[in-house]
Amino acid sequence: MKRVRVEFRLTMSGCASWDGKWSGAGRNYSVVRTLTAERATELNLLPMRPFGAAWAHHWSDGWVALVEAQIVPPGKRLKKSAGFNGYEWMVSNIIDHGSTKAG
Repeated sequence: MKRVRVEFRLTMSGCASWDGKWSGAGRNYSVVRTLTAERATELNLLPMRPFGAAWAHHWSDGWVALVEAQIVPPGKRLKKSAGFNGYEWMVSNIIDHGSTKAG
């Protein structure tokens, strides 16, 4: 079964902070997961799209996380990651449920 590497990137597209900014802005919050080609297709990542796919997660306090995913071409070296800032659960939920929310 064919497998593909997928890079998930985290940004905060909605910031409810006092200054409207996210303290993590400008850092590379990313994580790579290996998925079957079948699952990547179900998540609309295959066939490869120039901008991949994206999922938003909204909190009631006005914060909005955006998780973008893209297929990593074979042999491509990725920029060093600062981790996923404690939000790896969103990636797991996307892979398992197709949404940042569980079930």
